[in-house]
Amino acid sequence: MSIDPSSIPSFGLPQPPQGGQPGGAPAGPPPVIVPDQNLVAQLLDQMQLKHVVDEEGDLTAPWENFRVYYMFRGDHKELFAVRAFYDRAFPLEKKGEILDLIDEWNRETLWPKVYTHTHEDGVVRLIGESQMIVGNGVSLEYFVGTTANWTQAAVGFEQWMVERLGLQEQVEDDKDATDGEDGPADEA
Repeated sequence: MSIDPSSIPSFGLPQPPQGGQPGGAPAGPPPVIVPDQNLVAQLLDQMQLKHVVDEEGDLTAPWENFRVYYMFRGDHKELFAVRAFYDRAFPLEKKGEILDLIDEWNRETLWPKVYTHTHEDGVVRLIGESQMIVGNGVSLEYFVGTTANWTQAAVGFEQWMVERLGLQEQVEDDKDATDGEDGPADEA
């Protein structure tokens, strides 16, 4: 999934004229916005990703083996996080092996940073997370590009894990059992 920055709508913000100021001078700094859930929903629509609002009020884009949440946290919604919850369960005995793998991912990539969560029943699941502070504002272009990149990276981690753990056959069997469509799951 890649996004052409010129295809992303302006979301109602004035756009600088092409080529900057007369004489070729730059048009100045980009406008600063304080992003909100509506902006993220518009971005997900532009990216053609199915999404819903969950019980806690967070935007969620479901894929077949994981879900990506777009959340604003803090007293003034100043923290924006993109968090992926991966459905694949690992037994507690494999946690050391899984930690070695996600350490490799975390060393070699910028995002999402991935960690384990061990449930009370001993099942280990993975969570990927990226965050930025947006309370004082951020450039629209930066926010859109970063959010799109974080989403793409969450998808990329799932693909990386499938390859690294040799789970391709399992994924293909799962695909044969469903409608075989790529992208976000239709169950949303």
